[in-house]
Amino acid sequence: MGVTLTQAAAKHVQNFIAKRGRGIGLRIGVRTSGCSGMAYKLEFADVLDEDDLQFDSFGVMVLVDPKSLPYIEGMELDYTREGLNEGFKFNNPNVKDACGCGESFQV
Repeated sequence: MGVTLTQAAAKHVQNFIAKRGRGIGLRIGVRTSGCSGMAYKLEFADVLDEDDLQFDSFGVMVLVDPKSLPYIEGMELDYTREGLNEGFKFNNPNVKDACGCGESFQV
């Protein structure tokens, strides 16, 4: 199953990597944080780490570390624009609860 991007998210990542002038893909993981316990972390990857799990989504390489995968397995990352607000939206089927501010989640 892995982790996927919507076409909109993939296009945004590809555009950002092109503007940046380097990068092999997007690294997605989780860290302990916030009032609900876990928070997502996103970063553009310049190198492939030895233990990275790789998923291809609309031509973008999505990298996930093995410790994060159980928390985000099956997740779809979208990129949305609503009025003046735009950003990534995490559609994670594993989330059981999330904090009110939307910064952290619990599985």
